[in-house]
Amino acid sequence: MTGGIGAGKSEVASLLVARGAVLVDSDVLAREVVAPGTAGLAAVEAAFGPDIVGAQGLDRARMARIVFADPAARGRLEAIVHPLVRARSDELVAAAPDDAVVVDDVPLLVEVGLTPTFHLVVVVEADPALRRERLVARGMSEADAQARVAAQASDERRRAAADVVVHNSGTRSELAAAVDELWSGRLLGYERNVRQRRPVRRPEELHIAAPDPSWPAQYARIAGRIRHALGDRFLRLDHVGSTSVPGLPAKDILDLQLVVPDLAAADALAEPLAGIGLPRYGGDWWDDPPPAGAPESVLVKRFHGSADPGRLVQLHVRTVASPAWRYALAFRDWLRAVPAMREDYAALKRRLSASDPTTSAYAELKGPWFDAALPRLDRWVSDTDWRPAKSPAT
Repeated sequence: MTGGIGAGKSEVASLLVARGAVLVDSDVLAREVVAPGTAGLAAVEAAFGPDIVGAQGLDRARMARIVFADPAARGRLEAIVHPLVRARSDELVAAAPDDAVVVDDVPLLVEVGLTPTFHLVVVVEADPALRRERLVARGMSEADAQARVAAQASDERRRAAADVVVHNSGTRSELAAAVDELWSGRLLGYERNVRQRRPVRRPEELHIAAPDPSWPAQYARIAGRIRHALGDRFLRLDHVGSTSVPGLPAKDILDLQLVVPDLAAADALAEPLAGIGLPRYGGDWWDDPPPAGAPESVLVKRFHGSADPGRLVQLHVRTVASPAWRYALAFRDWLRAVPAMREDYAALKRRLSASDPTTSAYAELKGPWFDAALPRLDRWVSDTDWRPAKSPAT
């Protein structure tokens, strides 16, 4: 959980703790790691001089004036404090019960680039004027309040990192209702599914959503977590399927594709993926053969889904020998490049969904359209000399 100063993170944290969460408060830990007699305080004194330490330990008011006026000084302080806070946070998380919902309150989560290390990022947001008003009510001057707000990430930058935004510009009862919905509707189920390594299955009740311009950003957040967890143990990661095509209506399910050297490599990634909230579905999975055909053995894949009930994901883990990963990318790029085909596919979606089929039946009903479309896709690939673009970094 993060948010700008004065947004009300502490209020949200207290509401979550009242519902059973285990809180790890980075502000509290930041004080702990530079308490009198600690190695952290000695390092700060060495970096900023003896005047920064008073009879009660760190002179926080003096330190604040220095770092909020000088970004370089703030960077030096963060380089000392942040690793110590992270290490202590890891200790507290490890000590929490196995079934705990752990809330890390990290004020500078976005600024220090830690968002991919968490299952979910909750941003607490309030109107900037209200945030400054709250800071002044705490005894801060108008100028200091403005400086503190300006020194942190913008609301836009935080929203880009947020899986959930909790608005805190209204009444306490409105805030409590929002926290109740987050806790009961998402966090409890997410924790249980991660612990039990259980993906959320797509609903059989079909709903085709209007194009959502936030789908690429949602993909980027999940991709960041995958890259952080897996390092260099895969060949490429891409956003595929209908949510990857701007302007195309789709089921509100993100399709991701991970390409690996072979099935042994795919199996080795099962536990790291489950650990970040993408557990594997049981059973055997394989892709349909392309028009030119392919041995069934190379079409075998591993299939993962999201443990998060608030964001359905399908992760297709395909081997580099399978033609399916190239077809998934080529189909996406074809629809992006050829408006007539994109509209034809959208019209099919609208026509089929009007008959109110189940999700499984809908997939079957699209089969004849794909049978006719894939040879046309092959011709487009040949005519344009299409090649898969380099896998993006985000």
